[in-house]
Amino acid sequence: MPADLLPNAESVAQHVAAFERELAAAASPRDAQSIRDRYLGRKNSVTASWMQLIASAPPDQKKNIGRYANELKQAIEARWTQYEEHAAATARPAGAVDVTLPGRLPALGHRHPLTVVRDRLEEIFTRMGFTVVEGPEVEDEWHCFDALNMPAEHPARDMQDTLYLTTPMPRLDGDARERTLLRTHTSTMQIRYMQAHQPPIRIIAPGRVYRRDNLDLTHSPAFAQVEALVVGEGISLADLKGTLLAFAREMFSPNIRLRFRASFFPYTEPSAELDVSCWQCDGVGCAMCK
Repeated sequence: MPADLLPNAESVAQHVAAFERELAAAASPRDAQSIRDRYLGRKNSVTASWMQLIASAPPDQKKNIGRYANELKQAIEARWTQYEEHAAATARPAGAVDVTLPGRLPALGHRHPLTVVRDRLEEIFTRMGFTVVEGPEVEDEWHCFDALNMPAEHPARDMQDTLYLTTPMPRLDGDARERTLLRTHTSTMQIRYMQAHQPPIRIIAPGRVYRRDNLDLTHSPAFAQVEALVVGEGISLADLKGTLLAFAREMFSPNIRLRFRASFFPYTEPSAELDVSCWQCDGVGCAMCK
C-alpha cells in the first residue's frame, strides 16, 4: 500500500474535524449515536478499518498504523464524551414544563344540583327585595325551640326527633349552654336576625338542617331548607300569598297551577301551604309527580 494512503497525523486530524462537524449537525441523539458508530464501531468503522490494515501492512509500518489508529480512537472518544456531557447538562429534566407550549385547559366540573337550586332561590328572592342570611348549624335549644314558642314537652324536642350533642356548645362569654343540638330548621336565623335588627325585616334563611330520619327516597337526616321572614307595618296574609305565587311561577313555570290552602304548623298561626302542579307533565302523570 502506498505510504501516502496509510494512516498518518494529517488523516487523524481530518477525521477528527469531520467527526466534530457531523456531530454538531446531528438532529437527534439517535443521529449522533449513528455518527459515533461510523467512527468507533467494531465493524465497518474508520478505526476498525485502520486496525485491519495492520495485517497486510509492511512490517516497518505496522507500529505507525497502530499508533495513529489509537490516536484517532482516543480523539473521537474524547469528543464523544464532551458531547454527552453537554447534552446531559442542557437536557430538560424529566417532568419539566415547556412554557413555550400552549397551555392545557383544566377539566371543568359541574355545580351540585342543590347548589344550582339554592342559587336560583336566592336570585329570585333577592330580586324581590329579600336579604340572604346564614347562621350556625349547631344551635342551642332556646333559639331552636323556646324562642319559637315550642314548649319543652313538644314532640320535636324529643331525642327521637332531634340530634342533640353530648358536648355543649360554648357561649361567647365562656359559659356553656345546657343543651345544644343540630338545628332542625333555619327558623333559628329568624330569631337571631330579629334580635339584632329592627323592622322592617325581609330575609330568607337557606341552609342545611338535621333531623332523626331514616334515609329513604323522601327522607334524610340532613337536608336543605329555605325559610323567609317579613316583618313590617301593613303586612298581611295577602303579601305571603302573593310572594309565594310570584316565587313559584318564577321558579317553575309562568303557566303553573297553584293552590293556596290552610294548614297546621305548631309555631305559626294562621298557617298555610302552597300546592304546585307538576311543571313537567301539567298533571297528566309522570315520574316526577307520581
